[in-house]
Amino acid sequence: MRPGLGAVWFALAVLLLPANGPARPPLAPPTAPPPLDAPSGVYYEIFVRSFYDSNGDGIGDLAGITAKLDYLQHLGVSGIWLTPINPSSSYHGYDVTDYYAINPQFGTMTDFERLLKQAHRRGIKVLMDLVINHSSDRNPWFRQALDPHSAYHDWYVWAGKDADLKRENPWGDPAWRTAPDGQHYLGVFSAQMPDFNYDDPALRREMIKVGRFWLHRGVDGFRLDAAKHIYINFKSDDDNPRAIAKNLAWWRQFHDAMKKVDSDVFLVGEVSADQQIELAPYYAALNSVFDFPIAATLIDSARDERSADLGCRLHRALERFGKHARGPVDDTPFLSNHDQDRVMNQLDGNADHMRMAAAMLLTLPGRPFIYYGEEIGMRGTKPDPDIREPMRWDRGTHAAGETTWEPDKMNADPQVSVAAEQGNPDSLLHFYRRLIHWRAELPALRDGEITPYPADQGPIAAYLRADAGQRLLVVHNLSGAPRRVKLLAGTWRAVIRRSRDGVRLDGHTLVMPAYSTAIVQSPRTS
Repeated sequence: MRPGLGAVWFALAVLLLPANGPARPPLAPPTAPPPLDAPSGVYYEIFVRSFYDSNGDGIGDLAGITAKLDYLQHLGVSGIWLTPINPSSSYHGYDVTDYYAINPQFGTMTDFERLLKQAHRRGIKVLMDLVINHSSDRNPWFRQALDPHSAYHDWYVWAGKDADLKRENPWGDPAWRTAPDGQHYLGVFSAQMPDFNYDDPALRREMIKVGRFWLHRGVDGFRLDAAKHIYINFKSDDDNPRAIAKNLAWWRQFHDAMKKVDSDVFLVGEVSADQQIELAPYYAALNSVFDFPIAATLIDSARDERSADLGCRLHRALERFGKHARGPVDDTPFLSNHDQDRVMNQLDGNADHMRMAAAMLLTLPGRPFIYYGEEIGMRGTKPDPDIREPMRWDRGTHAAGETTWEPDKMNADPQVSVAAEQGNPDSLLHFYRRLIHWRAELPALRDGEITPYPADQGPIAAYLRADAGQRLLVVHNLSGAPRRVKLLAGTWRAVIRRSRDGVRLDGHTLVMPAYSTAIVQSPRTS
C-alpha cells in the first residue's frame, strides 16, 4: 500500500465489517503501488497459517495473502515462498496427506489460482514448498504400503531382517520407526513422517507427476524441503559420496522433467551445511540452494561489528558453485527462516545490528530471502510455534486479519507492526524497503559479480559489485562509532545511495556515520 493511504483504507475496511462478523481482507487502495522498473530479485517467505486471516477463523489463508499482495509489491519483493499448502496432519504442513490438493484450512484451488494470477499481475513469482523426502503416516499411500503385497509398499523404506534398528539419523535420534503391526520403516524426521524410497521407479514417476501438476497450475518453482536427505538418512551418510551422488542424480532427473514444462522453473533446495563447499555439488542439479553458512556469517558479523570478508568469501564460493552449475549461478542468502530463532533475537534485540545484517544481506549477489515479519523486527525463539507467531499488521493484536491460532507471546508490542512502522520514515520497515528498491534500481547490485576491496577490515565491510555496465563499491560501517574510509585514488565519483545522512565523499575518503551503508559509483559506470 502507498504510505499514508494504507492506514486510511485499512480503517475504512474495518468500519465496513458487519458487527461480530468474520474478518475480511481490507479494501484495496484505488490504485495499486506502481511496479518497479526492474525486479529486485528478493523473495519473501510466508508461513501461511500466520500471515493474514481473510475469514475470521484465526488461521492465515491464501485469500489473505492475495489481500496483502499490494503490501508485498510496495515492499519491492520479486517472489514469495509459501510454506506447505497441501493437506496435512500437522499445523506446520511438513507431513503431506495429499499432494494434489489444497489444505482446506487455507482455502480452495480456486483461491490458489486467484493468488497466482494476482501475484503475477504484480510481477511477483510464487514458489511452493514441495515436501517429497517423506509423507505423512496418514497419507493413504503409506496406509496402503503397510500391506507388503500393496503396490505402494516399495514407495517407502522398510528395514530388512539384518537392519541395525539402532542406527541414528543425522541428528543422533532414532532413524527406524515401528509401525503398529511391528514392521520397521525409515522415518528420519519423525515417526509421523515416513521416508520415501527413491530407488523405486514408480515413486519417482509419481513425484515428477506431482511437480508437473503444480507447474501446470501456474507456480514458478519450488522450495525443496530436506533436499539433502533423499539418500542421506543416517549419521554415517553425511559425507558419503555415494549418498550425495544419488541425491544429485534424483534432483537432476526431477529438474530436467520440470524444465520440460517451464524452461524458467526455479528450484531452490534446503541443504543444511556448515561450509559453502558442501553446497557446491547441488548446483549440478538445482538452480540454487539456501546458503546456511552465509546466514550464520552475516549474523555473527553484525553482532560482533567485524567484517567477515564477504567479498573474498562469496567470490570464492560463487566460483566454486559455477564449476558445478549447468546454468547461471544464483546464491540464495538469508538471515533466518521458519526453523531458526528470529534475527532480532539472535542479535539480542539490538536494532542497529539488525539493520546492518539486513544491509549486508540485501547488497549481496543472488536471490536474498526474507522471513515474514523480519522487516518489522518481529521476535521469536524456539520452540517452533514461537518463531511462527502471527504477522503483526496492526498495533492491536485483535484487529481484523490478525491470525489467532498462536498467541502473540513475543510480538505483542504495538510498535512492532506494519501500522506503526509504515508512517515512520526511520522505521525498520522503511529501511528494508529502501534496500530492496536499491536492488531494483542498480543492476550491478542485483546481478553483478562480487569481489574484494582493500578497505575491508575491522568494522568496515567493503566489496565491489559490478556487471557489464555498472561498477559499484558497497561499504558498511558495522560499528557504533563514525569512521573515515580511505578509497583508492581516482577511482570513485559519488555516493549514489546512503542509509543515513552524513555519508559523504571527502576527496578520496568516505565519511561514514555509525551503523551506515554507502553505495559509491565508479566514473566508468555507463
